[in-house]
Amino acid sequence: MSSLTLDAEALYRELFRSMQQLMATYDEPPLLVGVASGGAWLAERLHADLKLSGKTGTLSSSMHRDDFAKRGLASSGQTLLPFDVNGAHLVVVDDVLYTGRTIRAVLNELFDYGRPASVKLVVLVDRGGRELPVQPDLAIARVALSAAQSLALERLESGTFSFQVQDA
Repeated sequence: MSSLTLDAEALYRELFRSMQQLMATYDEPPLLVGVASGGAWLAERLHADLKLSGKTGTLSSSMHRDDFAKRGLASSGQTLLPFDVNGAHLVVVDDVLYTGRTIRAVLNELFDYGRPASVKLVVLVDRGGRELPVQPDLAIARVALSAAQSLALERLESGTFSFQVQDA
């Protein structure tokens, strides 16, 4: 295990404050869409804490991954968009942004469902190491990890978040 410690709850509180400011820039609140699974957890909690109406959506990267032949269908969940994305303003929420490949895949998945008016990307942690030209509109923390390490958001039974840093 690595010695890096991230307080996921403190980062979430900052994400919540930043999302309140972002929401104020829209005439009508945008729809929240979480990337399965950590991003979906964040989107659900933000939706409740921001007291938004309607439902959140979930995007799976499984069907559009460029490493599908190697990984197959991941157990990260399925896409569920309980609203029409055509013409909608969306905020895609993810826990950790690394290479950009997952975001590319979920954007391809999203556009299979229609054409939104706008899409913003919000992440809890940006760990750098981009392989594709994908940048978040909002990143709460930036950390540097080696390629041999992984960073994963966990949701405890209490609903609180924690991060696990693992060495390969």
